[in-house]
Amino acid sequence: MRMRMPSILPFRRYRNVARLAPITIATMLAAAASVETRAEAEDWPQWRGPAGTGVSTEQSLPERWSDTENVAWKAKLRGVGVSSPVVSGDKVFITSQIGAGVRREGNHPTLVQGGNASAQGERGLAQAAGAAPGDGRIRFLVEAFARTDGRSLWTFELPASDARPAVHDKHNLASASPVTDGTRVYAVFGTGQMVAVDMKGARVWQRDLAAEYGAWQINWGHGSSPIVYRDTVILPCFHEPTSYLIALDAKTGATRWKVDRGSKIVSYSTPLVVSAPTGDELVLNTSEALEAYDPATGKELWRLTEPSRFAIPMPVHHDGVLYASRGYRSGPYAAIKVGGRGDIASSHVLWKIPTGAPYISSLVYHDGLLYMAADVGVVTCVEAKTGERVWQERMEGVFTASPVAADGKIYLVSESGETIVLRPGRKADVIARNTLNGRLLASPAISRGRLFLRTDDALIAIGSSRP
Repeated sequence: MRMRMPSILPFRRYRNVARLAPITIATMLAAAASVETRAEAEDWPQWRGPAGTGVSTEQSLPERWSDTENVAWKAKLRGVGVSSPVVSGDKVFITSQIGAGVRREGNHPTLVQGGNASAQGERGLAQAAGAAPGDGRIRFLVEAFARTDGRSLWTFELPASDARPAVHDKHNLASASPVTDGTRVYAVFGTGQMVAVDMKGARVWQRDLAAEYGAWQINWGHGSSPIVYRDTVILPCFHEPTSYLIALDAKTGATRWKVDRGSKIVSYSTPLVVSAPTGDELVLNTSEALEAYDPATGKELWRLTEPSRFAIPMPVHHDGVLYASRGYRSGPYAAIKVGGRGDIASSHVLWKIPTGAPYISSLVYHDGLLYMAADVGVVTCVEAKTGERVWQERMEGVFTASPVAADGKIYLVSESGETIVLRPGRKADVIARNTLNGRLLASPAISRGRLFLRTDDALIAIGSSRP
């Protein structure tokens, strides 16, 4: 989603003051105060933040915390899940599930290699009930909390449809993160149900995409989160029986466009919209290729074909270049110039490394370097220009969540409840290791001087206790 940072706009107006009508000293001081306030206040409206890259412009962020130190507030969730929080203005939104679901048959790899999975916080989420409803049925929740003090503001409750896809132990049917445009909150669940609610928690529209277009069946359970593009909500629905990309009218939920991709092309990834010289591009990681579409029409623009059994990570973007890891165990990653057309394998791939990327988590870019954290506890830093390794260290974590960067820090969240704070640079420099009581699979959100972390059943604001 292409968004202008709110802190930039007042500054531009102030720079061009000589071209405007005369203004008073008081007006200038008010404008300057607005610049300072907005520079410190940034929403986190979707998974991976304002630009979908895991990067925030926030400053004065916390470095150290524990269950008893530097916690602004902690709110108990009514349900359980692994979706990430999003922040808009004075509200934090999160989704979860009440009631036990269906555990997929067969093996359930723990992703913890060479260690004791249960000792590192792993437990099955598929059948965790939360506060089970009296009728025994599954409910999906969208909850809103006050950003300042964690007060519960409202809860929207959606009864689950009869479709109950089986899921992996690390997921339930509330794995996708919500997205907000500041007017409505959009949430999708693993049954194929999607809902838009207003900022007071009232339903605006609702769809059941599985009932309309075919069953949602995918090995780990649906994980792709929706994004907002202009006045549409775009969602990948790449499942085994049927695969498609769909754009819905943000106000009404009506279908704007839909691209059918056949069957057995799967994706757990979330799309990223970037600006290219040829126009906006919606980039999606799928099991068949890295694919780009026109977000206004759904027309396919380019592709980089390469099979991947589990296409999970989301690409990141900086200065006209995409950095994409494909997922699965120690998979490939590459740098790709935007603006291509058709098959771009020989025209727009700047470099490619055949192995070493994380299974699940996405990359993060900071000051010419890429950082990646793998589920086996290995953290790697590479040159963005070449892909060459700068350093690699085993840091003893289970990194399912994607890293975020802000205020001269890289935050790596581990399933064990520990967050490692790194100082970016050409050596592995750990500032702090901070542990909370709870499993952390969800990626952090950053807004107004705080980190927002989600355990299976709680939302925690890390940072100053001041609003």
